[in-house]
Amino acid sequence: MIVKGKILSCKLPEQSLLFFLTSLILLWFSPPCIYAGDRQVFIVSEFGLRPEPGYDNSPLFAKAITSIKAKTRKGTKVRIVFPKGHYEFYPEKAVKRTLYISNHEQDNPKTIGLMLDDMENVTIDGGGSEFVFHGRMIPIALIRSSACTLTNFSIDFADPQIAQARILANDTTSGETIYKMEPWVDYEVTDSTLYVKGHGWKETLHTCIAFDPLTRHIIYNTADEWVKTTGVEDIGDRRIRARGWNNRRLRPGTVMAMRGWKRPSPGLFFSYNKDVTVKNVSVHYAEGMGLLAQLCNGIVLDSFSVCLKGKQDPRYFTTQADATHFSGCKGKIVVRNGIYESMMDDAINVHGTYLKIIGKEGDNSVIARYMHPQAYGFDWGQKGDKVQFVKASTMEITGKTNRIASITPVDKPIDEGVKLFRIVFDRPLPDMADSCAYGIENLTWTPKVLFEKNIIRNNRARGALFSTPRKVVVQNNLFDHVSGTGILLCGDCNGWYETGACRDVTIRHNVFDNTLTCMFQFTNAIISIYPEIPDLKGQTKYFHSGIAIEDNVFRTFDNPIVYAKSVDGLTIRRNKIINNHDFPAFHWNKKPFLLERVRRARISDNTNEKEIIP
Repeated sequence: MIVKGKILSCKLPEQSLLFFLTSLILLWFSPPCIYAGDRQVFIVSEFGLRPEPGYDNSPLFAKAITSIKAKTRKGTKVRIVFPKGHYEFYPEKAVKRTLYISNHEQDNPKTIGLMLDDMENVTIDGGGSEFVFHGRMIPIALIRSSACTLTNFSIDFADPQIAQARILANDTTSGETIYKMEPWVDYEVTDSTLYVKGHGWKETLHTCIAFDPLTRHIIYNTADEWVKTTGVEDIGDRRIRARGWNNRRLRPGTVMAMRGWKRPSPGLFFSYNKDVTVKNVSVHYAEGMGLLAQLCNGIVLDSFSVCLKGKQDPRYFTTQADATHFSGCKGKIVVRNGIYESMMDDAINVHGTYLKIIGKEGDNSVIARYMHPQAYGFDWGQKGDKVQFVKASTMEITGKTNRIASITPVDKPIDEGVKLFRIVFDRPLPDMADSCAYGIENLTWTPKVLFEKNIIRNNRARGALFSTPRKVVVQNNLFDHVSGTGILLCGDCNGWYETGACRDVTIRHNVFDNTLTCMFQFTNAIISIYPEIPDLKGQTKYFHSGIAIEDNVFRTFDNPIVYAKSVDGLTIRRNKIINNHDFPAFHWNKKPFLLERVRRARISDNTNEKEIIP
């Protein structure tokens, strides 16, 4: 020891000496943690992660999380920081998990680049980094966690499964088309078939979305266009000659985003979480949704975008499916300040899932089933959840609400992978002449939604979809050249089995700029209230209710503004319609407001440039 500047000998007991030496070794070899009050900060570079091309960070991140969990003091807030850089992740040594993900392919196990489970009060701060993934992976999975934040990074793939090519020549007389594959696309022509390939995968693609090379808008009056990739020949300089293909809409210069229909993995997957925030995060590609959240309670997306890398990005596409998708969530979903562009489906879709009743067991029990092949395997309900019964043919609520007394899997020993449930209810079932003609909706797992100050542009299919009975506000958004309907209020117990009826929706102060340039499913107007009701004539009740569309601006070359079916209580007022001649009018619906089986409709004070619309 040191006393008044003199060094005195100090003989430690043997156990104390061993402890002292062990502590020194741990301090030397263990990655440090910075303490700041009630916060712990971990820097990933101390765990061996490096922003270098070709360097696989997948196994290192998994080890880092294990170490961080062991070092985290209970009750502290944890911040995991990436020094700014370009981090790559490969599938071979990444985490593998069995995960059943709503509205995706149920191929298991899944491969995850950054696996985050059982976390609390954790922030992942990318520091402005690029996270680049290879092959087929879920970039980030956050499961069974609470009060977590993901911020300041982007997600992309080195080898996206969407290919891109440009039309060089299109002789519609002879039926010969020549297109050129973009420089980054890895491909081969074998036995006269064009294959696109990447890290561990190889596909042949048969459809495309066609983009204008100057505006990046989807080509007017196109949809899912067929691409000839069989019976073709490689004529050099990345050019492909296709004979027997005649599509006048694909003029020379057209950019084709060539795609298949698989959607194995979202960019971010959230499940069983509470109070999650995503801020300043961009997804540039995912072979599924940009973000898929299921069974979560409270989510805020602030400046979360599914977008291109700016105006100079050579790609014209982003995700294979929706930008954001929320299945069976509750609490409040807030999505604001985002850019959603060039994806192959909607900007946002919020819904639950109907189970179809397969049979009754006594007065208060049923066997019920997940029906869609992309929606099964995850929890549907819990004891105490509030439910209601819906007749599939008319989409009418039958009987009063009930509650789950117990729910157990039938076809699996545990919930994982289950399709069939035995559900016992607190009270007797309503009168159902044919119980197999009914579905069940879980009302507990339904969220409120605020969707505001977002830009949705140049995407396939539709803009925003909502199917929840709780309050929905859609305000101050720009829907710019969305190829289909801008906003869809749906509900379907026959095909996708996505619940349910909307009861309180306000759509206000939005701008719709040349929306609905192409025809897709449910695209009867710029705003389409379109539940799937096979027997509308047999319906005696109404599906949706309490919808207000007010103070919006519609800049359009065509006529259909609002289509509504089976609504009790619809207000359309103070909307401004500005007609232009940017494209020829083509839609079959020639009425600004087309209503089918709607009561208590109030339409007033809607104007266009020349006349007041009654």
